Amino acid sequence: MKYIYLITTLCTTFINCTSPTTTENDTSAETEIPDKTLSDDSLINLVQEQTFQYFWDGAEPNSGLARERIHIDGEYPKNDQNVVTIGGSGFGLMAILVGIHNEFVTQEEGLARIEKALNFLDTIERFQGAWSHWYFGDTGEPKAFSENDDGGDIVETAFMAQALVCIREFYKNGSDEEKKMAAKADELWKGINWDFYRNGKDVLFWHWSPKHGWGMNHAIQGFDECMIAYILGASSPTHAIPADAYHKGWTREGKIKSSVTKYDIPTILKHNSKEGEVGPLFWSHYSFLGLNPNGLSDQYASYQDVVTNHTKIHIAYAADNPKQFKGYGADKGWGWTASYSTNGYNAHHPDNDPTGVISPTAAISSIPYTPKESISFMRYLKDSIGDKVWGKYGFYDAYSETEDWYPQRYLAIDQGPIVVMIQNYKDAFIWNLFMGAPDVKEGLQKLGFSTP
Repeated sequence: MKYIYLITTLCTTFINCTSPTTTENDTSAETEIPDKTLSDDSLINLVQEQTFQYFWDGAEPNSGLARERIHIDGEYPKNDQNVVTIGGSGFGLMAILVGIHNEFVTQEEGLARIEKALNFLDTIERFQGAWSHWYFGDTGEPKAFSENDDGGDIVETAFMAQALVCIREFYKNGSDEEKKMAAKADELWKGINWDFYRNGKDVLFWHWSPKHGWGMNHAIQGFDECMIAYILGASSPTHAIPADAYHKGWTREGKIKSSVTKYDIPTILKHNSKEGEVGPLFWSHYSFLGLNPNGLSDQYASYQDVVTNHTKIHIAYAADNPKQFKGYGADKGWGWTASYSTNGYNAHHPDNDPTGVISPTAAISSIPYTPKESISFMRYLKDSIGDKVWGKYGFYDAYSETEDWYPQRYLAIDQGPIVVMIQNYKDAFIWNLFMGAPDVKEGLQKLGFSTP
C-alpha cells in the first residue's frame, strides 16, 4: 500500500528527465532482442538471464546491493544514482541465488557477492533491527523516503528477510565458508525486532523513526503486498509477534474476506483499495516470491485462488479493453502494477489506467499463476514491439503503445520478481528454500495456515 499511499511524494522524485547520461554500469549498448524463431523455453530463459544482470552488472559497487533505479535514457534525480533499495535488494539477493542455481555466475562469484551484501547490511544503521527503505550505497547513510519516513521500514525489511531466510537455507549444509554465510544471514534475520513494530497493539505498523516515533501511523492491514511481514513476524525465533496481530490486525478480525467479483471472477479477499476495486499485481507477487501460494490456505482464503484470480481479472480487463487502448489483449499486452508512468510514477491497475501504460513485470512475474498468458505476453513484446521495450537488463519498466512512450528505465522492485518468479515457475527453487525453513513452517502453523 505504501507505493500508493505515498504516490504524490514519489511522483516528484520519478519525473521524466531528458538529458542524456549513463551510470558506470550502463556503458554497453542495449542488446538487440532476438529473432522470432526463439522457442518459448529459450525466450523465458533469455528474459530471466538478461533481467538477472540488473542485480549483477547493475549493482551498486560498494554495497553489492540493488540500485533503486537505473536510467539508460536520462539523468537521475539529484543525488540518486547510488541509492540502494532494501526491498528491491531482497528481491535481488534471491535473484543471485537463482543465478547460482542456473549457473549464470559461478558458486564462488555468487558467494562473494552475497558476502559483500550481507556485510554491508550488518554495518549500516538499523532501527530495532529493521532497515530503512533506502540507503546511499557509497556511504551507508539512510536516505529518507519521505518527511516522516526516515527510520525503520518493517515491510521493506520483510522483503529483505525473505531473502535472508533463503540464503540461510541455501548455504546451511555447505562448505565451512558457506556455513559462515548461512550463520550471517541467520544473525541478521534474528536481529529484526518484529514485535517492537506492533507499538503494543495487535497490528504491525509500517514505520518507526527515532526522530518522529510512530508519526507515520500506518497500520498494515490486508490485502496488499505486506502479508509477508506478518508471516515472518510470526516466524521469528527471537522477536515474534502473537497470532492475534495477524487475525485482528492484518485480517481485521475476518473483515478481509470479500464477496466482490470482477468480470465474474471472485476476488476472495478485500483488496486494500477503494471498495470494489482490485489492486496492482505486485500485491500478488512481493509476498509470494518465497511464500508458495500453491495449496496454501487459512480460515480466510485459498491463496492459490487469491493470486490466480487477481491475475485473471487483469487479463479479463485487457481483453475487455474498455478504453480501447492500443496493444491490449489477453494474448497481447496486459498487466498493471506500480511502475514508471507517463506522469512520473503510478500504481496502475484496472481501475486506475489513465494512459494505457503496461508494466512488463506484472504479466511476466505472474508466470506461475498464468503461464500461457504470461508467455504470450513475452512473445508479443518480442515479436510486435521488439527493441523499443528491450535493453541491457531485459524488458524496460513500462511502456504505452497508445502514447508512443518507451522510456529506457528500470526499477529494482520490478526487475527482481521477474527473475524469481520465472524460477519458481520452472522448478519452485526459491519457494522450496523458503517454505522448507523450520521457523517459517512453525510461523505458518502458529497462524493457522495449512500447506501441502
